[in-house]
Amino acid sequence: MSSTGLHIDANVAVPMRDGVPLATDLWRPDGSGPWPVLLARTPYGRTSTAHLGNPKLPDIRVLVDHGYLVVVQDVRGTGASPGLFEPHRFDRDDTVDTLAWIAGQPWCDGNVGMWGASYMGFAQWQAAAQAPPALRAIAPTMTSADPYHAWHSPQGAVAHGMLFNWSARMALANLLRPEHDGSSDRTDAAVLRGALDRADAFQALPIAERDSLLRGLPWLRDALAHPDHDGFWKNLTAWEDSAAVTVPALNVTGWYDVFAREVVRSYTTMRRGAGSGPARDGQRLVIGPWGHGDGADLGVFPDRFFGFTGSARAAALTQTHLAFFDRWLRGRAEADPGPRVRIFVMGLDRWRDEDDWPLPGTRYDDYFLCGGGSANTSRGDGELHRSPPADDRSDTFTYDPHDPVPTAGGATLGFDRPAGPADQRGVEGRADVLCYTGAPLEAPLEVTGHVALSVHISSNAADTDVTGKLVDVFPDGRAVILCEGLCRLRYRDSRSRPEPLEPGRIAEVTVDMGVTSNVFLPGHRVRLEVSSSDFPRYDRNPGTGGGNAFTTEVQVAVNRIFHGPARPSRLTLPVIERTA
Repeated sequence: MSSTGLHIDANVAVPMRDGVPLATDLWRPDGSGPWPVLLARTPYGRTSTAHLGNPKLPDIRVLVDHGYLVVVQDVRGTGASPGLFEPHRFDRDDTVDTLAWIAGQPWCDGNVGMWGASYMGFAQWQAAAQAPPALRAIAPTMTSADPYHAWHSPQGAVAHGMLFNWSARMALANLLRPEHDGSSDRTDAAVLRGALDRADAFQALPIAERDSLLRGLPWLRDALAHPDHDGFWKNLTAWEDSAAVTVPALNVTGWYDVFAREVVRSYTTMRRGAGSGPARDGQRLVIGPWGHGDGADLGVFPDRFFGFTGSARAAALTQTHLAFFDRWLRGRAEADPGPRVRIFVMGLDRWRDEDDWPLPGTRYDDYFLCGGGSANTSRGDGELHRSPPADDRSDTFTYDPHDPVPTAGGATLGFDRPAGPADQRGVEGRADVLCYTGAPLEAPLEVTGHVALSVHISSNAADTDVTGKLVDVFPDGRAVILCEGLCRLRYRDSRSRPEPLEPGRIAEVTVDMGVTSNVFLPGHRVRLEVSSSDFPRYDRNPGTGGGNAFTTEVQVAVNRIFHGPARPSRLTLPVIERTA
């Protein structure tokens, strides 16, 4: 297939080390080359038009017009590549083999880069950690270098909605492949098609007992059988030795992306510990007001509009990719790869260039929790203060795993739970949601960076969760979520060595609430929500201390949040003393 200036060699078979050929398309410019090459490996179909119109990814046609040969490959077990899809298992070796094959072709000038979003980003980091000779730069978008953290909260809970939605789609694709052609496979496929149309399809306990899903994607059972950050996951991470990575990365995410924390962690880890000066100095970070899925890149949400400059298309990410690759694949010192950090500051609703992340000069201010027994919005007695309250008190609520707090926006993905800056008033009226609210602001307050909650908590259960949500309360009453986090208390000290709670004993835990950039305008208020569930963003904690994925037994937990001079529970905000 060809058109003026563009030629496509379709379905080229690229052999892997074990002899399996992977289906690959070559998008070639006019001429005979050689050219620098950009590789994308996808489980979503190499012929997908997403490569041509997704504003969070570079447009292949523009890359080719700019003189790059673009290689798009179906990962093993997807598209026209043979086999069945097993997430993560072959990606590291297959990517390294594909890079070596590209480097040996006469049309390659010896310089290769990689790009792609979500699952397409995992292998970029895995390959970079192997230091293949031809790899010069990567551009991982909305992804993670550690699959454990991709499918879990930073503190141990399963990212339920995303994991099951994604797994169901990949299982369905597996069941429709030629390798699956029996009547039982067709029945399983029909079951999964129906399940994907129902928001509650994967919500019943136990979460691991989904026969059709597990037959289509057996990997899911293995993943759920390893809730700890153990060898199953550590063998997949690219972070065991960050010094092995010697190439720069263009890191792109959104404030409401499920991988926002991970993208920022990749950037900061490589800035400190990458194995070469170009890898450390060449890191770039772009964060917009976007979610992860389709339609979450316009900057337009039901409860919040960030202006037309907030869209991914207005951010001109194709041009950002081109400048980055020109610098590192073509060696054009004059090519301007742009600012090191570019963020969209919500509240001001404008883009701003920064020298680094965390922003230089960040001040971390504590806001102390103060309540009078229940602290939910129906009582209105939960407050945030800059100094600890004079008296030691506690707020008590009951967490019932059969009636979890429903996810409302935020960094979510899956089924009917759209991501973004959603109004939280619908959940704040629940008796199991504690709300601590500051006074109306007299001056703007910029919060840009990593947000954390340190809380003193006790429970009558062997295990429970604590959630934190940072909310911007508008003068009209809207309570718009900015970022959130959940700590599974068995993992309060280590994700590899879980430790049960001693019922009734007070523990101090820190909740990683993620990253944000927002200016709370005059008249707005800062609010913190505290609870023990956020479902289906994260799986429910049954409270028994056992294997969460395989149990139907639950314990209703009575949880107490302590605050005061002896136990100063507090929200820590990264404050920036400028608003322009």
